[in-house]
Amino acid sequence: MRSIFKSKNTLVRTVSYRQYALKSLSSFDLSNCIPKRRHMTSPLFLNLTFFKPTFIARNKKIAEFSSISYAIRNEVGDLKANKKKGIAEGIANDKGISFECETGNYHTFCPISCVSWLYQKIEDSFFLVIGTKTCGFFLQNALGVMIFAEPRYAMAELEESDISAQLNDYKELKRLCLQIKQDRNPSVIVWIGTCTTEIIKMDLESMAPKLEAELGIPIVVARANGLDYAFTQGEDTVLAAMAQKCPYTNETAVDGVTLPIFSTSQKIEEFKHKQRETTAQVQGNSLVTNKSTTNQIQQIPTYNLVLFGSLPSTVTTQLTLELKKQGVEVSGWLPAQRYTDLPALGENVYVCGVNPFLSRTATTLMRRRKCKLIGAPFPIGPDGTRAWVEKICSVLDIVPQGLEEREKKVWEGLEDYLALVKGKSVFFMGDNLLEISLARFLTRCGMIVYEIGIPYMDKRYQAAELALLEKTCKEMNVPMPRIVEKPDNYYQIQRIKELKPDLTITGMAHSNPLEARGITTKWSVEFTFAQIHGFTNCKDILELVTRPLRRNESLDSLGWKTLVK
Repeated sequence: MRSIFKSKNTLVRTVSYRQYALKSLSSFDLSNCIPKRRHMTSPLFLNLTFFKPTFIARNKKIAEFSSISYAIRNEVGDLKANKKKGIAEGIANDKGISFECETGNYHTFCPISCVSWLYQKIEDSFFLVIGTKTCGFFLQNALGVMIFAEPRYAMAELEESDISAQLNDYKELKRLCLQIKQDRNPSVIVWIGTCTTEIIKMDLESMAPKLEAELGIPIVVARANGLDYAFTQGEDTVLAAMAQKCPYTNETAVDGVTLPIFSTSQKIEEFKHKQRETTAQVQGNSLVTNKSTTNQIQQIPTYNLVLFGSLPSTVTTQLTLELKKQGVEVSGWLPAQRYTDLPALGENVYVCGVNPFLSRTATTLMRRRKCKLIGAPFPIGPDGTRAWVEKICSVLDIVPQGLEEREKKVWEGLEDYLALVKGKSVFFMGDNLLEISLARFLTRCGMIVYEIGIPYMDKRYQAAELALLEKTCKEMNVPMPRIVEKPDNYYQIQRIKELKPDLTITGMAHSNPLEARGITTKWSVEFTFAQIHGFTNCKDILELVTRPLRRNESLDSLGWKTLVK
């Protein structure tokens, strides 16, 4: 294991060793499958197959697909034909959202890509990716723009001697971490495990506490490997591991009322408030001061609310202020902008997520840290943000004020974009687990969602979002979309040819091939890196969605209608 320095202060992500890439190990029922090939002769991989199974009953699958496509095509055709007359009867007979599961391949980024935004979010951190040459190539290609900016992440390369256990992993990691401490002196070092560390069973969790004691720097171990369903789950893994490092809440009782002790920044604010209060007692009337002190004590919240999800600082400030307008004080964010400002967690702490791919973090907060999860829709779009704020207020026994007017004002500012998307159809192939929230928002904008492909979905964590999607479809009088988990791309392309959507939101792997076939596409990864949360960022979502539609209109005006053969 080694890491090469480009200069005195910069770790260059260089790697060596040939990776045995295990992209996805899912639990398949091999009794119903026929493997394509078995040519792995190494004892380590004797019982592993690096392929997706081919079903015996393929003809049956095609028959099922044909009937489904025919049904959807008829439903959409009826919708267009009866658009003026209304489809109240069809909506009334709708049984709800249909869920299906296929066994398609996962064409997505590797979850270690979460390093690209997490190292910028946590300013005093350093990320060490422990992997092979393939991981290094991915990081250099995906994040190569930041090479000359001295980024706070590096690559610990696994060599032949690491794989064959000829080197001591602990000594090698200790040497690298000492080098990082001397160079950067971070507040926390995050070890990112990869596919190879899973395969060779590197026990990073047992090495980290020993190395923590020697270095005096906290080490967070996150296995953000390629065995996950989507690349956004890398953030989920890191936040779940970081939740274990958050301090515990110490609670005190004052006159029978339980008051939580907040994080460091809130303690400073509390100290400043007491200073101002003491000055007022010296200068003014003590009787009046005592009354104001009593009022201030009554206004201290008896709850502790922590929001989890990595968002830019401007967006976290916007969401915090939206809640503050309703009288809801946010105790902290996970992750915080600095590792030393992580929020305190405990039994009387309410937690609420802002992204739909953080189910593992939510489970950790509930089971390990005994927090109370607020199951709310996610603050994507005006409707989602309003529902998110309302749900938090209802749990905390606060009556929200002015949200309806706030949402209405935002929709009025989006009228130019709504005119472009109204009546258009969209098809989600599935990539980043944001599909349900985006489909709900686009349905509210007047679009028709044919299908929502999604690599993985936790129905418990997204229950509120699914309920809002169903409610939105009924209010907008459109058919309920089909949700296909782990979609098979072959069948998806056939359905796209049948349905002919106006826009297909897909991963980068399929975008160019689909465009070559005359299908308008939009990269789903752009929604991951764009600011799409809250009331003020709704325009950015529609800007991304309408860009290919506006491009097509511009080309049509020039007479360029046939761009592909």
